[in-house]
Amino acid sequence: MSDVAPTPSRPTPARSLLVEDARTRRRNAAERRFRAYGVIAIAIAVAGLAFLLFTIFRDGSSAFVQTYVKIPVAIEASVVDPEGNGDPAEMQKILTMSYGRLLENALARHIARNDIQIEGLEDADLSTFFSSQARADLRRAVLADPSLVGTVVEHPVMTSSRVDGMFKGRVSRASAAIDAKTSAAQYDLAMALGARDDVRTTFNWNFIISTDSSDNRPEAAGLGVAIIGSFYMMLIVLVLAVPIGVATSIYLEEFAPQNRLTDVIEVNISNLAAVPSIVFGILGLAAFINFMGLPRSAPIVGGLVLTLMTLPTIIISTRAALKAVPPSIREAALGVGASRMQMVFHHVLPLAMPGILTGTILGLAQALGETAPLMLIGMVAFVTTYPAAPPEGFFDPASALPVQVFNWTQRADPAFFERASGAIIVLLAFLLAMNLLAIYLRRKFERRW
Repeated sequence: MSDVAPTPSRPTPARSLLVEDARTRRRNAAERRFRAYGVIAIAIAVAGLAFLLFTIFRDGSSAFVQTYVKIPVAIEASVVDPEGNGDPAEMQKILTMSYGRLLENALARHIARNDIQIEGLEDADLSTFFSSQARADLRRAVLADPSLVGTVVEHPVMTSSRVDGMFKGRVSRASAAIDAKTSAAQYDLAMALGARDDVRTTFNWNFIISTDSSDNRPEAAGLGVAIIGSFYMMLIVLVLAVPIGVATSIYLEEFAPQNRLTDVIEVNISNLAAVPSIVFGILGLAAFINFMGLPRSAPIVGGLVLTLMTLPTIIISTRAALKAVPPSIREAALGVGASRMQMVFHHVLPLAMPGILTGTILGLAQALGETAPLMLIGMVAFVTTYPAAPPEGFFDPASALPVQVFNWTQRADPAFFERASGAIIVLLAFLLAMNLLAIYLRRKFERRW
């Protein structure tokens, strides 16, 4: 036994919730780092999106304006009506190239009349100053009004893609000097005419409403056929995919028995949503063109292919909206004597409508931007005529906005790349409008319980 008294233990000091200990400080620091990582990730994503949009608008905004030169053009009878009898049938035999001679003569007279001195200016610089479309437009105007023969008209004349690029900053004097299709003298002439206000850059409505053009007339290329083709396809998808997809979802979610068959159907629907879009293009080529004999490059085929591709998305989103309705709504409706059909269509479906509309519009927006399946069914064809009104127009050749973008990026002239970026802006505007419509409909039909 020891006589030493035991040392009394010290009481453990009480911890205060108002003072951070080491563990709390580490946990708070980790939370701050996680928040910082999230902010950095969002900033990088926003910066990447801003850079992408800036690049698209920088390269494509100039496609919405076009350069025209306004000079007096004499409609010489010796060129457009050599017989001198004013017969429209005889005048139609005059080729478009002859009208180009009228424009070249008018430009040469304008230069001499205003004493514009350009060193090294040649006849080739005058002949390539105007667009080939300008010659065709002048010929069309004379044939529509033969009384113009022998008069002097003064209206804006479309310039070539190179001259147009000079006023948009796409072509410099140095690049013009080494370009086989233009010259430094032509650049100096364009700048001299611009200083006199003979050249104007105005809004290009033709880019919205005109058809595609050949490689010799990139300045005249437009989106008219592509916009109509995309509209026809979306109309077909809206008429077919939406009712079929919504009806399928309602049956599977509310009425179908839970057995092996419905399980197989649900798995296949989920698998179809993950199938690459080009597979649907191969299916459309085999089923609708080779087997059913539908025409290539027609909106009806594109609409059917996009319908098959959009159906899984609409079904999945609609079923998710139906599942989001609380079970108490169903039980209350059945409890007061409503039939199963009345319960679904009078109570469940109205509450799920915002989600159904949102998923449907987003599915349509996804279909609007698809390119690969449309390329396989031949919608990359060069189409210069507008499709007719429905239903005949569904079977006429047409293009689509994303396919037109791809088509223009494959051409050599820089003006086509400019128009491809402009077409992307138009496509983004359509997609933005559809997403805004989805938000509006969701808020309009939203009900709270």
